[in-house]
Formats: sequence, C-alpha cells, structure tokens
Amino acid sequence: MRKPYVLLLSLLSLLLIGPVLATPAHAADNGRWSVYPVSRSVAERPYFYLLADPGQTIEDKVVVANRTAQPMTFRLYSADAYNTARDGGFAVRTMKEKMRGVGVWAKPAKSRITVPAHGKVTVPVTLKVPEGAEPGDHPGAIVALDEHIDTGDGSVALGVQRAVAARVYLRVGGPTLPALSVEDVRITHHQPLVPGLGDSTATVSYTLRNTGNLTLNPKVELRATGLFGRTLLARDLTRIPSELLPGQKVRLSEPWRGAPQLDWGEVTLTASARDTRESAAASFLALPWLMAALLVVVVAVGVVLLIRARRARAGRPGRGPGGSSTGAPRAARREPAAASSRAARR
Repeated sequence: MRKPYVLLLSLLSLLLIGPVLATPAHAADNGRWSVYPVSRSVAERPYFYLLADPGQTIEDKVVVANRTAQPMTFRLYSADAYNTARDGGFAVRTMKEKMRGVGVWAKPAKSRITVPAHGKVTVPVTLKVPEGAEPGDHPGAIVALDEHIDTGDGSVALGVQRAVAARVYLRVGGPTLPALSVEDVRITHHQPLVPGLGDSTATVSYTLRNTGNLTLNPKVELRATGLFGRTLLARDLTRIPSELLPGQKVRLSEPWRGAPQLDWGEVTLTASARDTRESAAASFLALPWLMAALLVVVVAVGVVLLIRARRARAGRPGRGPGGSSTGAPRAARREPAAASSRAARR
C-alpha cells in the first residue's frame, strides 16, 4: 500500500519589481506555464501595479499561458505576499493560510481553468478595497496552481505540486510612512585555539524590520571599531532583501573574515531606505580560547589564594595597644598590700 503524499507548494515568481533592478522585469514563468497581467506586451506590464482608495473597486485581467504540448488544469486564486524567514525573498501564502489583504480583496472570475496545449486563457479579476483599508502598500499575487501532483519515479512517497504567481503591487491611498528598524544585533566569534595559528572569523546577526506602511528597498552598512576607536571593518552589505514588505521582519547574518583575535570594540549596523535611517550596535570582546582558558585559571587561583589568606588571618590571635593580646582573658585586679593592712588595723 502506498504512503500518503506529502504536498509541497513551490510558488515560483521570477525577478523583482522593475525600478529596483537594472535588468528589465519579466512575467512569472517556470518554463512550463506563465502568469501575467493582460497588456499589449509582457515586458510592458510584467506585474499588477495598482493604485486605489479605500472603498474603490478595480477591474483587471490575468493571463495564464501553457507552454507545454499537453492541456493543463490550474487552480486560480489570490494570495497575500510576505518575506521568507530564510533570506527575505518575496513569497506568497498558500490557499489554506489566512489572508488579510490582496488574498481577500482580489477575486478571479474563475477558480479553476484548463489551458490548451501552447495556448492561453484570460480571466477577469475584481479587486475590492474595503472602506477601512489601511493606507500604504499591500503586496500580493494571483496564483496559478497546477492541480497535477508530480510523483516523480514513484520510488518515494512524495508528491510535488507547483505554482506560478503574478505579483500584485497595490497601494491604498492615504498617509504613507517609510520606517524601518535594526534590532537584536549579535556577534559570534570563531577563534583559533592558539593565538596566531589559524584564521579568526565572526558572524554578525541582526533583525531588519519594516515598521512603516511602504515597501522598502533597504541598504545596510556594517561598521566595526576596536580599542581607541580604530576602524576594523566598514562595508555595505549585499545579503539583504531587495524588497522588505510592510510589517515584515527578517533575521539576517553577515560573515566577518579576518576578525580580530584580541580586541574589544563595537559593531554598528545602519539601515536606510527613502527618508529613514536607523542604527543599532553591540559590543564584543575578541579573546582566543587558550588565552581565555589561561585567564580563567589565573583568576581561579587568585580567588583561592585570597580566600586562604583571609582564613589564615581570621584564625591568628590579634594584639591590642601596648603589646597586650586582645584575644587573652584579662587578669583579676588586686588592691595594693599597704591599703589592705590599714583596712585590717581599723
């Protein structure tokens, strides 16, 4: 008996919004089918760029093109977009996940379509922005999910279901606020056991969060200083998302090769986008493992010797003024002999 399939959803959307990249944008395409807005040419309009006010309804159309020699059946639906936790890439939610924006507001006229071989199908899409919609950017997608489950050679109980999504960049009219923050900066050192023998590296990790209501194209600068303000590192980071969506956060890390083996300083990360610029920092102490172990041993020995010295002083009797021992009991006081004789004669 065959085991149940594990359903994997691969939402493939190619390239990013046109103005962000120097290269031209293209429709979402995985080589077998593509999804894009209706227009005179795909290059003219690779994604949905929409502007609406709260309460407004927009009518549009999406095209699903089949590039194979066989008919294909797709499940058509709208979805919200988000940044992946792994690298901040653009991704869209599955049908079973809860939607709050485009995934609720946009409705294709058909939820299931069959596209002939080497053909295409155009489907109307209605997007109704509610009256209470928050102003700013609401990214999402129109998804064409292949209903066929690819089982491969059947050697493993694994089924893969693929999808392609045409991005939707919707901006709702109203006040806009670009804002972001850098949070939880940490630095982890990887030191050689013996100082000078081996490479010293470090990893700087941080959280980048979009706290505004606009999609941002952030830039992040990394700067490290050592003792006396010496500059150890200064560079612009490249491993950052090209689009940080509103309300999203990503945990990122940056390797630091050639990090100091013995130093004390600070790492500062500065993120900027549009009219906003924020920084966060973390202190670090670079210390080789062998030196750290020796330092611990020296401190431990010092503590033991100090405790023993205090115990020795506490057990030794002290001496008061005039050389008398403060620890010995005092002798009984006696009256002079002459005074005693006079008292007897009386």
